[in-house]
This record gives sequence, structure tokens and C-alpha cells, in this order.
Amino acid sequence: MMVRSPRVFERYLLAAFLHRQNWSNFTTLRSSSTKAARLPTMDYQDAVCTLNTLQTNASALDQVRRERGNPELQLQAMKGFLQRSGLTVEELDHLNIIHVTGTKGKGSTCAFTEHILRNYGFRTGFYSSPHLVQVRERIRIDGRPISKELFTKYFWQVYSRLDETKDAHGGTMPAYFRFLTILAFHVFLQEKVDLAVIEVGIGGAYDCTNIIRKPWVCGVSSLGIDHTSILGDTIEKIAWQKGGIFKPGVPAFTVKQPEGPMTVLQERAEEIGCPLRVCPDLEEYQAVNGPLRLGLAGQHQHSNASLALQLSQTWLKHRCLPNEPLPSPVEESTGVPLAPPFQPSPIMLKGLEYTEWPGRTQTLRHDPVTYFLDGAHTTRSMLACVHWFTEAAAQQERTAGGPAVRVLLFNATGERDCAAMLKLLVPCHFDFAVFCPNITEVLPSSNAVDQQNYNVTVENMLTRCLDNQRSWRILSGEEARLGPELLIPGSLPLVTEQRRTDTMVFPCILSALQWISQGRDPILKVTGEHIIPVQPAVAEKAQPLREASRIHVLVAGSLHLVGGVLKHLDPSSAS
Repeated sequence: MMVRSPRVFERYLLAAFLHRQNWSNFTTLRSSSTKAARLPTMDYQDAVCTLNTLQTNASALDQVRRERGNPELQLQAMKGFLQRSGLTVEELDHLNIIHVTGTKGKGSTCAFTEHILRNYGFRTGFYSSPHLVQVRERIRIDGRPISKELFTKYFWQVYSRLDETKDAHGGTMPAYFRFLTILAFHVFLQEKVDLAVIEVGIGGAYDCTNIIRKPWVCGVSSLGIDHTSILGDTIEKIAWQKGGIFKPGVPAFTVKQPEGPMTVLQERAEEIGCPLRVCPDLEEYQAVNGPLRLGLAGQHQHSNASLALQLSQTWLKHRCLPNEPLPSPVEESTGVPLAPPFQPSPIMLKGLEYTEWPGRTQTLRHDPVTYFLDGAHTTRSMLACVHWFTEAAAQQERTAGGPAVRVLLFNATGERDCAAMLKLLVPCHFDFAVFCPNITEVLPSSNAVDQQNYNVTVENMLTRCLDNQRSWRILSGEEARLGPELLIPGSLPLVTEQRRTDTMVFPCILSALQWISQGRDPILKVTGEHIIPVQPAVAEKAQPLREASRIHVLVAGSLHLVGGVLKHLDPSSAS
């Protein structure tokens, strides 16, 4: 009798249950035709469904790779789409833009900056990516996602103009992110914002946000390795791409970087004619003004806050004192001048203290279950996440009054180095490591259109989870020697678990949360057809979860995973 290897058996098992009725329906829904309905009813749901027909991020990335020899074509194409939508690059000059790039922390920097300037009474626009629960989160006015009504109204205005002109342009429509960027510009112009904080999507030089000609100030957050197939495989190559947002005569600021990428940024700034400054440590502001309190947790947020202070201060001077020169810099050993610290105003201090940025070092306490959410998806950001979680969880465990159980809920997408991230997580001493794809629920009807992803198959997502499970076992010294065991009674093996390990793979986020919480989360209510039963042996395995005084769950590896978790745990995020 032939014995399959564990890997072959897992693949066989995966393929078998994907072809069962429940999964085949689910897969069909997710890979259905991407053609838009010809006569939409023009409500929010229809707008998002139509937007999803442009969801070709994977193919867009392939196009970027193919056009590497002449990537300027990407910006030319973006300008063409902008013009077809009825906008011009000259109009964007009136948005008084703050343009921010970086590998880690650019979103948090934007959030700090937007909140500071909003506190001054300015009407702010904020464009970011990705969204967590609803796509309209990407476009914010005065710190709040635009309403479903506004999103729908402006979506159809832009989409109709592009659709009407596509036949004259070879049938082309902008891809998902390009469209949303154009939509954000349209919304900000129509809503007459005083300023727009724009977060770069990928890179900088050839990112579609870089059609901006005259930002008021630019920022570069911490640099690291990410999107290597697009940006290059060294941090210096990535720095060159990030420095592409610099504009002649426009002040720019960066946090402290390693010597190599800092040199590249300096060379880019000199080549473009951009005055570049390095932000001081946050403690240098504190020395003048006392301790600063940040609304975002984690030591790594300090550099983001310092960058935000410099960006907002520079924007305010441009607005109120346009002819005043930049403060005299302090010479740095790297050759890049150091921006002088200043005394933040009470309005700035309040802005820093009350900034919120969901999904980044966020804690949700649903006693006795506490969720620590961080969308860290690079090794550098995961290292920062580990420091934050270790400190925050230990602080709560000191007052737990009994045993606390630690659970990791992990997934990663794209070309991320999962093994490298998991290696950093092993020292956190998790009692259970749980893996699931970025699918909110098994039932197709329960998955919000905002969170649909047409660029990857269910089978590929689950295969990735099995690979991550195997990596965890190897890294934690528990490499399995036996094939997977079916944990679901009946014919549908939705959960697999390896003997003598504390790792699980679930088919969706809800089933993972259901097992982790063991009915003890007062917010997470799972009933009827949403309940996924497990075998008695697995229920027994969860005994520590049922008996623990506290359950601490770290959710990390993907912002999309964090968004799916928030959909179930924070009802306000979907309203």
C-alpha cells in the first residue's frame, strides 16, 4: 500500500474539501465574472461591486514589472485616466498636499499629521490604503470615512466619465488603486478641503499618487525591505524609489535611516533640488515641553510622531507665513541637515495624544479575551509589533489573577517572508498558533463586498496557511511527522491539526475566532449556520482556553486579516 508523504497528503486533503459543495459555491462566488452590471441601481453595494471589477492589483503589479524598463509610462497612463475623469494635474495643486511615503509607519505618520491639522480647524482630506472593513475608509474628510451616500455619489460621477471614454482609449479602465486615487482627488476637490494628506501606495517615484506636482511638504518614514519585485531587492534601491516623491524647492523630512538608504535619499534630494531634513528624536521635543503622550502605542511610533510634527509645522508656516524661510538646520554626521526640534503647541500635543489609527497597535478588551491587533507585514514592523505585544500582554498578565493563555492568529499575503516574521514571533511563548486565510466567513452571503479579493484563489490561500503552519512547527521545534487529522465531524474537513502540536488551520476568520474565544467573548456571538463544530478531541484541546483567567490574542501579519477580525469584533467598524 502506497503511503503519501505528509505534504502530499495535505495537498490531497485540501483539494478534496475544496471540491465539496460548500466550498465550490464559495469559490464560484469569489471568482465570478468581473463584468459590471450595465444598469446598476446606483447604491453603495452596487458601487463597490463595480469597483471590484477593477480589482486587478495582481495584474497591475505584473504590468509594473513588465514596464520596469520604462516605468514613466505608468505616470503617463495615470495622467490620462485623470484627464478622462474630468480632472487636471493643475487642479491638484490647489489641494495643498502633504505627500508621505515609507516602508513602515507612513500610515501612522499621516494619521498623526491629519489629526494635528484638523485640530487647528482646517478641513482635512486623508487618502490611505488599504482599508480594513469598508473601502470608503480610504477616503476621509475631517478624520471620518466619507459616508456611503457620498462615496456612491462621487463613485458614479468618476466611473461614468471613465466608462464613457474607454472605447476611444482601447477599452482601458484604471485598475483598482488608480481609480480610488482619482476618486480621492475628485472628492477632496468637490468637498473643498483645506489640505489633503496623501499616503503613497507602493514605492514613490512611479506610484500613481506621484502625479502630484506641487505638494507643500513631503515625508519619508522608516525604510525597509518590501515589494522587492517592484522596488528592488536592496534597501538602497527602495530608498531611490521612495525619494522619487521629492519635488524641486519643496521641503522634505525623513526619520533617521541606515547610512546606505540615507545617502541615497540625500543624493535624490540634491538631484531634484529639494531641501531634505532629518527629524530629531521625539525625546528632544520632550526636553523642552515635558513628556509627549501618543494615541498610538509602541516605541516605533515615536519617529512617526516626530515626522508628523515637522510636516504639520512646515505646512502651517507655508499657510500662515509663506515667505518665511525654513528654520536653520543643525548639521548631521550623515551629511543630511537635522531639523531643529521646537516646542509643540497645545493643539499639536492634543493631536498627538488623541490620534487613532485602527489596526495598528490596537487593543480590544472583551473580558476575559483581549485582542492585540497590528497589521505588521514586514520583518521590521513585526519586530516592533513583538516588542509592543510582549510589553502590553505582560502588563495585563501581572494583574490577571490566574493563568493567561496566549494565542497567535496569523496570515500573510503576497510575497511576504512569512517564515522570517514567524521566527520573530516564536519567543512570544504562544500556547496556540492559529492560521487562517483573509476570508471573513465560510458562507458566501456573509462576506462583505468591500473585503472581496479576486486576485487569489481559495485553494492558494489555504495552501499558504498550511505552509505557515509547517513553518511554525519547524521554528518552534515541533516539526510534525504525521499527516493531518480531520477535526470536523462528517464529510467536510474544514479544520486540520497535527498531532502533538498546538497549531490549527481554519478556513475563515470567524471559525478561528470562534475556536479561540470558546464562547467567552461577550461581543462575538456565533449562532446557527455560522457555527463550525469540531471533534471532541479538539474541544478537549481547547480546555486551557476555557479555564484561563485571560486569553490574549495577537492578530498580525496582514492588515486584511486585521480588518476581517475587526468586522466581527467591532460592530461600529461596519456602520
